[in-house]
Amino acid sequence: MNYLYEKDLRQMKYTILTSTRHDETVHAIARRLGTGDAKLRMVLIRRFDMSLLENLESRWQMGQEHADNGDPVAEGIGYELFTRFIPLVDPEVMQTIYNKMQAMIQEGSAIDEALARGKALVREAVLS
Repeated sequence: MNYLYEKDLRQMKYTILTSTRHDETVHAIARRLGTGDAKLRMVLIRRFDMSLLENLESRWQMGQEHADNGDPVAEGIGYELFTRFIPLVDPEVMQTIYNKMQAMIQEGSAIDEALARGKALVREAVLS
């Protein structure tokens, strides 16, 4: 017996992600993460269900507006953006990255340097 939930939905997910508005959102997220659109699409198809993909644009917009307000370090790496709104990074992994950045800053590193390292770690977590 072939149940619907066993069906391979990759092509349908790809179709969603390449529609005009979703494609723009994928491009914006990829640019924020510093990765290519195709790599990000692969991750999204693998990790997200259809419902999350269909709502990707609105989740991205809400995240841009409401995530990490007031904490420049969290905002710089997309702490809430990439854990709550676009759940690409496990919250525990993101907390570890955030803690590393805070430690770097406390040890005298420039905020820009810590943010660059944090963003690289977030990108690595998303693509792994």
